[in-house]
Amino acid sequence: MRRDLLLLGEMIEAAERAQQLVVGADLATLTADLQRREALLWNFTVLGEAAAQLDDRVMGRFPEVPWSRPIGLRNRIVHGYWSIDMEVLHTTSTDLLPGFVEQLRRVVEALGADEDAD
Repeated sequence: MRRDLLLLGEMIEAAERAQQLVVGADLATLTADLQRREALLWNFTVLGEAAAQLDDRVMGRFPEVPWSRPIGLRNRIVHGYWSIDMEVLHTTSTDLLPGFVEQLRRVVEALGADEDAD
């Protein structure tokens, strides 16, 4: 379970960094800024890779968390990087990641309480 807590921490960090990268950046700014764009892609890749490494029991225990979304997005970035829609990444960062991070924090809290009980 310790490994899962570390992975969840990486997911939260990557998601928060992705959110920070789009603060004050509209789609045109994001598209034009190669460094910011690549950092955003990297953080989504880390987020999805960490999600894919989580134990199936953790994902099964928290079915309300959309685990497959970051995994699918990571696969899309890694295997179809030349056709990534930056609007999707911008919208995901601004609209979806804040709620996703909150879900992840609740999972960490629950798993941490389990560890404390052991």
